[in-house]
Amino acid sequence: MLESNWKPLRSYLAAGLLATVALAGLLPAKPAWAQVRGLPDFTELVEQVGPSVVNIRTLQKVKAPDASGVDEQMLEFFRRFGIPVPPNLPRAPRPDRNQPDQDEDQPRGVGSGFILTADGLVMTNAHVVDGADEVIVTLTDKREFKAKIIGADKRSDVAVVKIEATGLPAVKIGDINRLKVGEWVMAIGSPFGLENTVTAGIVSAKQRDTGDYLPLIQTDVAINPGNSGGPLINMRGEVVGINSQIYSRSGGFQGISFAIPIDEATRVSDQLRSSGKVTRGRIGVQIDQVTKEVAESIGLGKAQGALVRGVESGAPAEKAGIEAGDIIIKFDGKTIEKSSDLPRMVGNVKPGTKSVVTVFRRGATKDLPVTIAEVEPEKPARKASGAEPKPPVAGPAQALGLAVSNLTDAQKKELKIKGGIKVDVAEGPAARAGLREGDVIVSIANTEVTSVKEFEAALAKIDKSKAVNVLFRRGEWAQYALIRPAR
Repeated sequence: MLESNWKPLRSYLAAGLLATVALAGLLPAKPAWAQVRGLPDFTELVEQVGPSVVNIRTLQKVKAPDASGVDEQMLEFFRRFGIPVPPNLPRAPRPDRNQPDQDEDQPRGVGSGFILTADGLVMTNAHVVDGADEVIVTLTDKREFKAKIIGADKRSDVAVVKIEATGLPAVKIGDINRLKVGEWVMAIGSPFGLENTVTAGIVSAKQRDTGDYLPLIQTDVAINPGNSGGPLINMRGEVVGINSQIYSRSGGFQGISFAIPIDEATRVSDQLRSSGKVTRGRIGVQIDQVTKEVAESIGLGKAQGALVRGVESGAPAEKAGIEAGDIIIKFDGKTIEKSSDLPRMVGNVKPGTKSVVTVFRRGATKDLPVTIAEVEPEKPARKASGAEPKPPVAGPAQALGLAVSNLTDAQKKELKIKGGIKVDVAEGPAARAGLREGDVIVSIANTEVTSVKEFEAALAKIDKSKAVNVLFRRGEWAQYALIRPAR
């Protein structure tokens, strides 16, 4: 009886002791994970970085109406659709009789930028200054300067301009490798011409593939027209990117913005400052992604690398022995996770450098030395041509919906291949896989074929109930197809 009476008293005393200890600070009142952390304060960052952000206005010379009286919009209409301007087009009266006859500077656009060096180098987007006849840079203290375009690179959308000033507050460049998804970031720019506007958000993703040479940073920072070229700033006050693009169906901000990583932008700006242009490496291949199905069917396993669809004539890749249908899995020992990795890796290599390309070809890997060339305009692919197709050949190929024939020596020479067979008819399973008349089958089930006889021999060895991989050429392009048996 005494024991039962003591239980409530012991519980009460124990609870009181715990409360006393907690009040004394010996125990936390709440677990650490349950304590609410405050939202970030950007005021110090704005004071620190704000003076380094500039407004950029561009002007473009607009021609006065010509003697025919046809305005520029009408002439542009004629040019765009290839319509010759009528010689006796009647003159249109000028809307403003006081308008001078000489060309005039007209506002073209508004963007943002940030100061790289104290002596007046400013970084912005290439599309901000593209086509401008005059660039005006306005500092936060309202001083205005005419800027000289040092260089602009459309591929990366990075430009550098120069103003004649000294003692300017330059930004601090951050380390992109330390940037994490979920981290707070801030942007300063001139959306819709509203100077020194501050917006903030978080890093939504890194390595977004939206450009040939740049994996972009995705954020939910409010970015609108006019923010282009402004800095993306981390909580340490360092620039980690250049605000460049938005995803929008309305033209305004919808929660998805993209910034150029500052390390890539700096690499481009260094070249622009030294030579006024950007030099990139190339090996001369057209590539495509490797799908999971193709990777499994050819024995690669993991869907990685870049599928070589075509090799340019005389290019470094051809000289190195890279063939259409190869899968480039490494470049200079670095793994190619996705096809877009390859042009970035090659593009960052100085032309003339000797590199090593690792390819996966018919179940085996090869290391091929290649000398990097300089990027040049792409050549249009030539279409395959040759003699009239021979009559369809009957045989085992019909099970795949194919009728094939041997290539002539002239066709092999034109396509620059040693073997292969020509598709004369593609229907049923072959047609569903994407094959069509005129394609050239180079290998089947990882077995190279140089004639119809070899093709049928390889076909006889495969399991007819399973999908079979076929590497084929279409003109100068190569790709894989999976032909699935009819059911």
